[in-house]
Amino acid sequence: MPPTYLPYTESVETIRPNEEQVFDELAATMRHISETIGDRARHTARPVHAKSHGLLRGELTINTGLPEALSQGLFSKPASYAVIMRFSTNPGDMLPDSISTPRGLATKVLGIEGVPMLSGHESETTQDFVFVNAKAFQAPDAAGFLKQLQQLEDHVTDSQTLKQVVSTTARLAETVLESVGQESSQLKGFGHPETHILGETFYSVAPLRYGNYIAKICFSPASANLKDLTDKHLKIGDNYSALRDAIVALFKTDTAEWDVKVQLCTDLAKTPVEDASVEWPEEESPYVTVGKIVVKPQNAYSPERQVFVDELLSFNPFHGLAAHRPLGNVMRARQKAYAMSSQFRHRMNSRVGVEPKSIDELPS
Repeated sequence: MPPTYLPYTESVETIRPNEEQVFDELAATMRHISETIGDRARHTARPVHAKSHGLLRGELTINTGLPEALSQGLFSKPASYAVIMRFSTNPGDMLPDSISTPRGLATKVLGIEGVPMLSGHESETTQDFVFVNAKAFQAPDAAGFLKQLQQLEDHVTDSQTLKQVVSTTARLAETVLESVGQESSQLKGFGHPETHILGETFYSVAPLRYGNYIAKICFSPASANLKDLTDKHLKIGDNYSALRDAIVALFKTDTAEWDVKVQLCTDLAKTPVEDASVEWPEEESPYVTVGKIVVKPQNAYSPERQVFVDELLSFNPFHGLAAHRPLGNVMRARQKAYAMSSQFRHRMNSRVGVEPKSIDELPS
């Protein structure tokens, strides 16, 4: 029998009595991380995912003939849109790639006309997707994430040597666990395997509204050249920017493709909205392809593009369609924290933020 999908209603979210206080503390912690690192570097970066590795121009194509449950929001009709993709790693400071940490992919879809946008985004024509290479979030809610972020805050001024030791030790410990069929999300958070970033599948981890339904979304390698890189060891050595160099090398000559996939919520017990740490079971609701992103050969990291994307742009899950409103406690926390982070970063660097109307604004 095909799955029965849970319709979206406002009742799928449960607002907690103290969550605004937690959101304020989370935003303050992120700001303090930016302040601390910015004071040392004399330049303010994002408090998380500060270091970019690839800055790509691509095209998203929505599949034709999608069934009603999948034909929602941005994906409601066949269309093509330009996209900007930013690959990154998790820390808020610029560390050598030998300190291997979880990866992220932020994507901005451009040129979406004639549809209702989220509050504060009404005059824009973009939809942001902010993903990491994990199927579920590292904490169930914003309070749990705050505790983890405060631990990072306590160690933000640790030396790179100490962070290298922690990363290497965590990678080795995780390898031992995986050899006996186990894993640790905490260890993976400190030491990601030294694999090629373009072989990763990236997930929204927390849910969002999917028109009349609720979904998680992922981008997974579709072309053979990306699939060949999945779990492939990348020799990093003492190359400070090995991930960037690997992305640049591939896109000098290659075209790459990602499948855009959607996993729909079936019920609030097995596929919860408020607990972001729960991996939705794919036997309950499998990921289904709804579109494709194609990236053609290009200079994946020019100085001009790096300034435009890293300095001027912001990626925020609340930049988007009303039909894709982020859902759950973790997503609600992001609204305040991401807005604060962007405003603070632009003010401290004397920059004016940009929300592009056309892909032609991205330096080629």
